[in-house]
Amino acid sequence: MSNAQPIESYALLGDMQTAALVSRTGSVDWLCFPRFDSPSCFAALLGTTNDGHWRIAPDGAQECTRRSYRGDTLILETEWETASGAVRVIDFMPPRGKLPDMVRIVEGISGRVELTCELRIRFDYGAIMPWLRRANGGLYAVGGPDSVHLRTPVEMEGRDFAHIGQFAVEAGDRVPFVLTWQPSHLPPPRAVNAERALAETEAYWSEWMKSCTYDGEWRDAVVRSLITLKALTYSPTAGIVAAATTSLPEAIGGSRNWDYRYCWLRDATMTLQAMLFSGFEEEAKAWREWLLRAIAGDPQDLRIMYGLAGERRLPESELDWLAGYEGSGPVRIGNAASGQFQLDVYGEVLDTLHLDRCLGLSTDTESDTWATQLGLLGVLESRWTEPDHGLWEMRGEPRHFVHSKVMAWAGFDRAVRAVERFGLEGPVERWRALRDEVHAQVCREGYDAERKTFTQSYGSTAIDASALLIAQVGFLPGDDERVVGTVDAIERELTRAGFVDRYDNDSVKDGLDGGEGAFIACTLWFADGLHLAGREEKAREVLERVLALRNDVGLLAEEFDPVLRRQLGNVPQAYSHVAVVNTARALSRHGAAAGQDHRADPQHRGSTPGR
Repeated sequence: MSNAQPIESYALLGDMQTAALVSRTGSVDWLCFPRFDSPSCFAALLGTTNDGHWRIAPDGAQECTRRSYRGDTLILETEWETASGAVRVIDFMPPRGKLPDMVRIVEGISGRVELTCELRIRFDYGAIMPWLRRANGGLYAVGGPDSVHLRTPVEMEGRDFAHIGQFAVEAGDRVPFVLTWQPSHLPPPRAVNAERALAETEAYWSEWMKSCTYDGEWRDAVVRSLITLKALTYSPTAGIVAAATTSLPEAIGGSRNWDYRYCWLRDATMTLQAMLFSGFEEEAKAWREWLLRAIAGDPQDLRIMYGLAGERRLPESELDWLAGYEGSGPVRIGNAASGQFQLDVYGEVLDTLHLDRCLGLSTDTESDTWATQLGLLGVLESRWTEPDHGLWEMRGEPRHFVHSKVMAWAGFDRAVRAVERFGLEGPVERWRALRDEVHAQVCREGYDAERKTFTQSYGSTAIDASALLIAQVGFLPGDDERVVGTVDAIERELTRAGFVDRYDNDSVKDGLDGGEGAFIACTLWFADGLHLAGREEKAREVLERVLALRNDVGLLAEEFDPVLRRQLGNVPQAYSHVAVVNTARALSRHGAAAGQDHRADPQHRGSTPGR
């Protein structure tokens, strides 16, 4: 049967190396072991329950009565109230030890409740039905290189190619289930004490949250976003994945389904801002070091995205045995966009490394970092005049995208700042001249004076929400008439029911079929644009509108369908949560972090013609 829970039905569990999604029905419908980008053992999210899931719920019950995370942690508590009593399921993944575990504890609250545990393990994205046997006080499943062990006092019996356990709890009862993955060639793993793991997991998150310094408005939303970003961090390397999932559609029934379990360079600056200005300096430093390792080597070989450990080859393929979320195929793993030329990433990386330097994150490898920047600048000098595939990774013909050129300007501008402020050596006069040349070209070729808006690309009449970043990167002040005109044009032409599209799918040929939802991060950029233009109250209204989209546990996907009133795209989406943190910080009327933005600071901008 189809699982087909709404995307906003899912809560996130994680151990900072992989993640699970749990629906409001108590079903784990997505879990990859041992890494975010590993093949799944539960893939009902992208097919049917026969593709793997793990549900624990009261007999006859559907959606839960309520659920929430326990305080500022990633421990999920799901409750059902039934005619015979109430029960709670506590779900979590302990921070990784030697092996990954998922723990579920069923707690009786009142009365007596009958429950069923249904476990269908399917390795390799649902393709492999494992061999199962009883061993070491539980179930042992093996298929190819993978094995999982389920330990529980509940008797599990095989039925319909699944394992079913039926049991009851009364007030005060606590029944544990522990699922552990390991390579199939190893002997059975040690048993995990579920209660001890719960206490240690709660202590971990409590200790981590002590670093949080955010004291502005919308604190609950900001803190949940920060926890989500931490959960999307691959702790061995500090790479941050764009989302925990692959192939959740940007339109129901559509084919814009991509694998987001990788690390995008363009997320770097915004993520660093979110972490640093919220007090998480260690995470920011670790992310910076991941970035430097990933881009090491020939600057000509810079990729737009990398694997969790900095892998460069991410070949894209389709899994034809999975039907896709609500029939939205194909299901893809890997990402062919990793081989595209996207000019803007050079500016994003140079901007990130300049932010590091300004905020004192540079280390004793500073000379190596500057050498890396010089190499990137050399490529930028030789290639900034070329067309590219742009911020949105369009699969049509390359174009001269305005955002790409603006980020080229930012790369040269940060190089000039590095020389002026920090005394680093480089051809600063040449960089100044290039900065001025790019700026003049963008204002001449990428601005529609009649409509008073920047366009998506040179010679195009289409507009693009990425133009909202022009003021954020310091290319022009937020109150410049061209920036204000662009904000107005985006509100007029790209806004649906108060939410912002990336661009108009009907008029822009992006090499793909079908449409998509409004983009949550773009809507928050719109709030930032209103704020920088001095339209404070309207900016706050937009932020509140986005925060109202969060599901019951505070999570956001990539997009929102204003007609169907549903979240769309991969979930939880790092870009959306980064934007929540940065927009809330910028609009906050109080707090130590209120209003900080190194890129919109007038002192950060150089004197450039055309302003």
